[in-house]
Amino acid sequence: MTITLPADATLRPLELPARADAGPSPAVQAYAAVRNELLVETTGRDDDCLTASELLSTLSSTPDRDRRHWAIELDGDTVGRCALDILQDDGGETAFITVALLRRAWSRGIGSAAYAEIERIARDAGVRKLLNWSEHHDADAPLPRIESPTGFGSAPADRSARFLQRKGFRLEQIVRGSALHWDDELAHHLTRLRDDAAAHAHGYRVIQWMIPTPDEHIDGYAWMKSRMSTDVPDGDLGMPEEVWDAERVRRQDSRIIQRGWSMLVTAALHITTGELAAFNELAIGDVPTAGSHQWDTLVLSEHRGHRLGMLVKTAGLLAWRERHPASPRVTTYNAEENRPMLSINEAIGFTPIAYEGAWRKDLA
Repeated sequence: MTITLPADATLRPLELPARADAGPSPAVQAYAAVRNELLVETTGRDDDCLTASELLSTLSSTPDRDRRHWAIELDGDTVGRCALDILQDDGGETAFITVALLRRAWSRGIGSAAYAEIERIARDAGVRKLLNWSEHHDADAPLPRIESPTGFGSAPADRSARFLQRKGFRLEQIVRGSALHWDDELAHHLTRLRDDAAAHAHGYRVIQWMIPTPDEHIDGYAWMKSRMSTDVPDGDLGMPEEVWDAERVRRQDSRIIQRGWSMLVTAALHITTGELAAFNELAIGDVPTAGSHQWDTLVLSEHRGHRLGMLVKTAGLLAWRERHPASPRVTTYNAEENRPMLSINEAIGFTPIAYEGAWRKDLA
């Protein structure tokens, strides 16, 4: 149902093509365009922009996520978007919420009214906790700081932070965005780090695969993916424990492949038990000169202390460079209190490019 907002704007549900193999509709194309414009306007970067075809595969619901999307339209123009991503691992009680509006549509009450509607829909669906991630920026003049309750990092009280606070959200965590830029010396540096890590990783060996995940590794990979939801610091966000099995891994792989992307998984195998002990993911779209993305990295708690984090990251990056020599940089995100992983990234050469606030609101 289309909802009227202030200034004669409308909140229109995004209808997806009925057929899985259909291309993006004009509505999806407009939604993708405003999403990309919002990303560049908000962050000044295009690393996370997606074409309409790439985005389409990420919009539909799965057994793990109930995904809903709306376009905000003003005078026949798409000027914003809303998204509600209801997680199914805790029975639908937790959802990610996004309400984003282009600057040219600010200060008309549109964003607040759209947020109220999406929160109402979330409540009606049984959601009890809303989570939001927003990138925050200092203004020309110093802004008051909002300290993270984790004790690591703070966010400036910028427009986005003030909006979230007015809506009842509280800051729970700061997430650092980092980038690694390739140069002529980086491969030598990574090789030295990898060899040093391998010398400390007695009893382990590196294995790698491009998705789809091979059957012989799918159960071990699924177990490590499930541990990402419990072993990675999340402050008091209260992320639900995710249950991963082989079928969920196949669904993930299929969506990435449908997007037209490639992903390399680098893992450490414990030779004695045959157990996968650590992993790292690197991904890229079909444009060779685009930036790459380092997604999940984890060392299982029972295998820590052997430099496996450094091993899978450096081995992955070296193999990635051979496959994608034209990709100029790799971006990644980590909780600011996740010092072990940040220390590895810093030693590799990643430098900060952005800081996000992770926000939580409990619904009565």
